[in-house]
Order: sequence, then structure tokens, then C-alpha cells
Amino acid sequence: EISCNEGAAELARAAIVNGEAVLSADGAVVAETGIFTGRSVKDKFIVRDAATANTVWWENSQGMSREHFAALLADFRLALRGKSLHVQELFAGADPQHRLGVTVITETAWHALFIRNLLRYRAEDAAMSATILQLPSFVADPARHGTRTGTVIALDLSRNIVLIAGTAYAGEIKKSVFSLLNFHAPLHGVFPM
Repeated sequence: EISCNEGAAELARAAIVNGEAVLSADGAVVAETGIFTGRSVKDKFIVRDAATANTVWWENSQGMSREHFAALLADFRLALRGKSLHVQELFAGADPQHRLGVTVITETAWHALFIRNLLRYRAEDAAMSATILQLPSFVADPARHGTRTGTVIALDLSRNIVLIAGTAYAGEIKKSVFSLLNFHAPLHGVFPM
């Protein structure tokens, strides 16, 4: 089952009904992120290709081959089968000329609620768009996927695809949006964050 562009109330209700979150005494949705309570910086990879080879600060980033990313994406697609998914179609950025359309696909309602609260609802197309697939239950295989551990945040900046696995820390979704903006903005003459 795929649920698209659910509102905040629907997502909060789904998160609670599915046992993903609880309500605080003040009515806020509270979710636990598991073993990761912050970003897993050493598990972030960027596909090294013609577009990124000379534009990414590699001393501060780990490279991933196109082949490893392709294997990871193929395995993500298999893992998506039969899952209930939450899809949010959103915008990052207010300026229509420079905003990024972001489609976030998650297996948990609370992650969809998290990113829906940070980005703008997309009612029209953007000049550029990205897709973020976030599957906390998926565990990467370092030998097959070229990762360090079972946790991975993999960005293909040429195709604007982000794969997040092995972590329920929602900030990885937000940071991936920032990474996309910080990569593409200077290429369009815009100073990034």
C-alpha cells in the first residue's frame, strides 16, 4: 500500500496506530531513533562520476562507485516490495527559480511527518527534482554495496537519488536535502547555505 501526501494529522495518527511513535503529555508525536541519535557521518557516500569528480570535497566525503550504487538501488527496489510506504512530494527552497522538488519515500509515517514539517508542500513541478528513499529496516551489505557497515546514506548527485538504510535517525533525510542543494546551487550561480 502506498499513501501519498498524507497530511500531518493523518501521518501522526498512522505513526501512533503502527506503534512507531507515542504522544507526549503535551500532544507532540515522540519517536525513538534506535541506536542512532545523530547522523552517521562515516556512513555517508557520494557516487564518484564525471559530475562529482572535480566538484566534491573528497577529503571530507567518501566515494562510492556507480556499480555499488546500482546494486544498492536494485536491492532497495526489492526491499520495497510488499511494504506500506509513505510518499511526500515537497519543495526545498522558496524561490521558484531555484527550489528543488523532493519526493521522499519512507516506510514509516513518522519519518514522512518529520520531513513534511521541514519542507514545503509541492503543488507544482520544479525545474529540478530529487528522490529520497529511506528504509531504516534495510541493512546494507558492505561487500555487495561498498559500504562501511550495514548503515548507509548514498547520494547519486548526477541522478538526484538518495538511499538511506540501517538508521532511523530522521536528520539524515534533512541533511540529504541540504547536500543536494549545496551541490547544485553553485552550479546555477547561487551561493549555498
